[in-house]
Amino acid sequence: MQFIRTDIPEVIIIEPRVFEDSRGFFMETYQAQKFAQAGIGFGFVQDNHSRSSQYTLRGLHYQIRHAQGKLVRVVAGEIFDAAVDIRRSSSTFGKSIGILLSAQNKRQLWIPPGFAHGFYVLSEWAEVLYKATDYYAPQWERTLRWDDPTVGIQWPLPPGRTPILSPKDAAGHFLPEAEVFD
Repeated sequence: MQFIRTDIPEVIIIEPRVFEDSRGFFMETYQAQKFAQAGIGFGFVQDNHSRSSQYTLRGLHYQIRHAQGKLVRVVAGEIFDAAVDIRRSSSTFGKSIGILLSAQNKRQLWIPPGFAHGFYVLSEWAEVLYKATDYYAPQWERTLRWDDPTVGIQWPLPPGRTPILSPKDAAGHFLPEAEVFD
């Protein structure tokens, strides 16, 4: 596995070693010792799986208490995955990272606690798996606006195309009004 630091050093791209032959492929997607050596020493308590149709944008979600770190990967299709640092005391507060994750490139993204997370589906549909470091706590879930100009995520939207949003995601808060981490 290769662990690649991004412009926000705590957000890490993981590229697995893939062994392919005529039968298919094999790859290790998680190994606690290797992750700990790369600075990801969190334990995971929950696995999640979502399937979304093209043009769906999910997020930007976070839990203000019981904050979750997430290890995200795509097993079918392709997404643009984004993370926003919402730790007020951080030197990268309000900054975002966005990368393509797909079944083809097999990359994963580590998003630590203290970040809002979301993704946009580029393919006809996509299946996303992610491991979380804390349990889902709906009473603490918050949503940051996907189109917040102060964050400035460059979502790869086709011209004139509006993403498909849930009512919760459409009602998200802009960063200046959002409840964030200290």
